[in-house]
Amino acid sequence: MDAKASTVGPSQTATAQSEPKGKDFLNHLEVYLAKRDGVDKLLKISRYATKIILASSVLPETVPLTRQLKSFESSVGLSRKAFRLGKFVQDVNALRNSHLDSKEEILLSVIAYGGEGLYYFVEQFIWLAKSGLIDAKHSRNLQKISAWAELIGYIGSISLKLRDLKRIKEDEACLNSSIEIAISRGVGRREEEERRKKLREKKLMKQLSVVQDIADGLMALADIRDGKGRFTDPLLLSCAGLLSALLSTHKNWVSC
Repeated sequence: MDAKASTVGPSQTATAQSEPKGKDFLNHLEVYLAKRDGVDKLLKISRYATKIILASSVLPETVPLTRQLKSFESSVGLSRKAFRLGKFVQDVNALRNSHLDSKEEILLSVIAYGGEGLYYFVEQFIWLAKSGLIDAKHSRNLQKISAWAELIGYIGSISLKLRDLKRIKEDEACLNSSIEIAISRGVGRREEEERRKKLREKKLMKQLSVVQDIADGLMALADIRDGKGRFTDPLLLSCAGLLSALLSTHKNWVSC
């Protein structure tokens, strides 16, 4: 073995030992999977990837694998509903803890958090109906209420996020002006550059969140219309579901 390669100095050892565990993939994965949303979104990815295969007619209906995939998709869909037990509480707390500056923001927040909270609340009873604990005859009406609440929640959420994006762009424009002034005067601008970098990252995450809400809203609209009309093609909706799942997984992974 090369002597240079086999020699590790004290400073290198100290650096290796001082690296935060948070950067380790397995530690990060453990934290991610410990969260309810982490497991739920992985199930969502597997479900909509399966739906894409089924909707694209890649496999003939007569193949046993097709029946297995349909059974798997249905089972995963039911499993995901169990992860929504009590999840409406987070919307109640989000609304309580919101710092709102105007009547418009109050209204949009009530629509966003109220709609999503009602959706999660009703989903608990849909899960109980599908699990056989309560009469399945109520399932259809519950699903309609759930879909409407979900769609209304997304309308409010998208509106709030578009307002946030407007503020972020205004802050970015002010920061760009400050940096240009600093350049013209020949003074340091490291702190402003760092702030602009974080602001752009925040803007990107907010934009991706809007895309995710639009994709989920499209699926909620299809549920309301019972899969009839425009933008209700099974393959399109399956792709929208997978896109939403991937964006949400990325957001949750970054936040761990």
